[in-house]
Amino acid sequence: MDFEYSDRCKGLQAKLLKFMDEHIYPNEKAYTQEIGRNGREKGNRWLPTALIEELKPKAREQGLWNLFLPKSARAPEGLSNLDYAPLCEIMGRVKWAPEVFNCAAPDTGNMETIERYGTEEHKRMWLEPLLRGEIRSAFAMTEPDVASSDATNIATRIERDGDEYVINGHKWWISGAGDPRCKIYILMGKTDPDAPRHAQQSMILIPSDTKGVTVKRPLPVFGYDDAPHGHCEITYENVRVPASNILLGEGRGFEIAQGRLGPGRIHHCMRSIGVAERALELLCRRLNERVAFGRRISEQGVWRERIAEARIMIDTARLLTLKAAYMMDTVGNKHAKAEIAMIKVLGPNVAQQVLDWAIQAHGAGGVSDDFPLASMWAGNRTLRIADGPDEVHRNAIAKLELAKHMAAPGEDVELPVTRS
Repeated sequence: MDFEYSDRCKGLQAKLLKFMDEHIYPNEKAYTQEIGRNGREKGNRWLPTALIEELKPKAREQGLWNLFLPKSARAPEGLSNLDYAPLCEIMGRVKWAPEVFNCAAPDTGNMETIERYGTEEHKRMWLEPLLRGEIRSAFAMTEPDVASSDATNIATRIERDGDEYVINGHKWWISGAGDPRCKIYILMGKTDPDAPRHAQQSMILIPSDTKGVTVKRPLPVFGYDDAPHGHCEITYENVRVPASNILLGEGRGFEIAQGRLGPGRIHHCMRSIGVAERALELLCRRLNERVAFGRRISEQGVWRERIAEARIMIDTARLLTLKAAYMMDTVGNKHAKAEIAMIKVLGPNVAQQVLDWAIQAHGAGGVSDDFPLASMWAGNRTLRIADGPDEVHRNAIAKLELAKHMAAPGEDVELPVTRS
């Protein structure tokens, strides 16, 4: 198993690290000031931030653009999963940085979905402007009235009516739907309630300005509304779109979800390792700067124990992420499903623990907006739910492990296809 990064990847790493030092870290406070605390202090909080829009051309000029999408003629700059991993980790150190490089969720997963499963017309209409960074997108899957951790519960109806499909349903926690540049939803819903369990669902493209689409409200996360991105509640009432907007065909929603959520999950994990690394860095700096009871806090045993544990945990998570990325590149997402599920549990939990220690090391400052830790904690905590809760992934891992030792005729273990 070879985890050696390509020369191109190493060159991009150096460029990206320099870009972060010159343009991202120095602008963290400016970004917070522009959107206002929790997005409430200044003007229309849902307008795109001028800071990010100013930085995008700089990133593109340096070749730091669309690095996430492998094997696409429309994005020749795209890297393998293994080569993208260290770059995604670096971007993940600051919550808003991935958008600067057009590598932000949920757009990355949506672009990969349209690239893999869309028609040439879909790609012309939606993929190309997404790759140019001109528009944004959302993925509409989770619903308030059912346990969406079991995606077969999803009840939104997609019904054929002549040359159109009619969509009726209720979605929430739809990330990115608050952004006024969000122009397209990929929606998962039920086309045939009487089909076999995993053939009932389909995915369809819905332009955000279609009649009957109503964004009801943004949903704050731990008090942060995440403007201008947003996580929204949306209703679809007699929404009509051309029948050609269906992806692959009726009943293939789970197939698409398996393809989409593998890369999406590992990208989250790559970014969570960046979060953990930055948290450890901030923790160590704080401990070296502070004196309590006559000596630096970094000299006290309990903190050295935690620092050592954090380093072990982070490096463990990184190695498992690289293994999953390597397998996705070499044997495909389906054969990497155990590794993807394992890192989806491990990565966010490691980051959460290191963040908790870093907040503790900063004392009251750790829960304030004077440091990025509180916001990082809130964002990372959602990853133990988003794209499938820990419990569902652990169940899938256990089934795969049990299958090695006991034949279970007719039972096929699949990755969970949930998200929030």
